[in-house]
Amino acid sequence: MAENLQEQLYQRLREGLLAGQFKPGERLKIRDLAAAWGTSPMPVRAALQRLVAEGALEGEPQRSVRVPPMTRERFKHIFQVRMALEGMAVEAAAGQLSRDELDVLRGCMERMDIAIEQRDVQGYLTDNSRFHRVLYGACGNPILLRTIETLWLQVGPFFNRLFTEADLSLRLNDFHEDAFKALQAGDGKAARVAIEQDLSYFGQFLLNLLELDFAQARSG
Repeated sequence: MAENLQEQLYQRLREGLLAGQFKPGERLKIRDLAAAWGTSPMPVRAALQRLVAEGALEGEPQRSVRVPPMTRERFKHIFQVRMALEGMAVEAAAGQLSRDELDVLRGCMERMDIAIEQRDVQGYLTDNSRFHRVLYGACGNPILLRTIETLWLQVGPFFNRLFTEADLSLRLNDFHEDAFKALQAGDGKAARVAIEQDLSYFGQFLLNLLELDFAQARSG
């Protein structure tokens, strides 16, 4: 029973990180999480420790835990690997997606459009995470999928900043739609190009924000 509870809490935290529910640098307090979820601190602590071991969270003195802050170098390194692996997963998934999975992707896009119009950051990030995970999940390579999700655990909290500019948000679904059309046609190469464009376009925007943060920090 305790192991089941720990697994449930772990999955809940994991989903939250993937969907950007937590922000870089945010401290996660065991007692606050336990109170919010109506459980004791012990399974929460165990779940957090698992995520620390995976590199999704980092431990601090006095047993506190936080979402790692994002740096320029860290983001660049993650981005380079994501470009290679996620493109590979998309190309492998094309032609393997079931009708039900394509329906899920369509539903995600529709809800993302609504979230963009309503400036619903969390709604958008939740469906964005689901869109990519369902898509990559059809690649048929569990090792590739686990590696991609490990990277998303580290970068997901930073996606909140995609909504810092109104003009940018208007393009947040464009590449998903291009990828979906290619997937419907079974064109893996075109779908891969669309997702790589998605990663590149918004990855460069986020990197520019980090460069700006760094310059402001240096100027005091």
